Amino acid sequence: MERAIVEPVYKEIFPFWNEIAEADRDYICQNSVSVTYEKGAGVHDGNECSGVIFVCSGSLRLSMLSDEGKEITLYRLHKGDMCMLSASCVLKSITFDVFINAEEDSQCYVISGPAYAAVSERNPSIKIFSLEAAVSRFSDVMWVMQQILFMSMDKRLAIFLADESARTGSDTIALTHEQIARYMGSAREVVSRMLKYFANEGIVEVSRKGIHILDKKRLRKLAL
Repeated sequence: MERAIVEPVYKEIFPFWNEIAEADRDYICQNSVSVTYEKGAGVHDGNECSGVIFVCSGSLRLSMLSDEGKEITLYRLHKGDMCMLSASCVLKSITFDVFINAEEDSQCYVISGPAYAAVSERNPSIKIFSLEAAVSRFSDVMWVMQQILFMSMDKRLAIFLADESARTGSDTIALTHEQIARYMGSAREVVSRMLKYFANEGIVEVSRKGIHILDKKRLRKLAL
């Protein structure tokens, strides 16, 4: 990509940008591409080194697959977020497969993994930044694992619905039971059964349009 286009973004997201050599800044820009992903498209598949991804618009979802084929959502990336877990050749300690899909039409800048790795070998500040960025995301992953292993299903679902409502700014969660189950790493039947319980308790209303939150106070209480 032309440096004039992408450099203003990199100046904002990379604290090391002004510390590295001019040639390295040029190299990173030259090895960057702008990619548009349609909703549902695969962005990163397993342990390949897709590169460092910066989300300019849209939303991406990171997930893992269990040995039984169950999909677990780890976290989401929105406008302004960056992903290091898609660059296994940069962080060689990443030994598990992460999958990334576009939740909606998304536009991203992608820095070539090998190019970013080559520059980071010459610049310790880039290595430190990359490790810190990855570690900060592992706290999100641990939160997901904590929910799956130690929380009851009603609490997990209440947390999910409350978080989705806060994220979208709407009391209606426009997702199917199947989608919610996939995000939570559960089964559709389990989610449907729990939503029916919530509906009978007057906490939500379930319709073809999605799940409408009727009683936020009780939902938040369940999530505590």
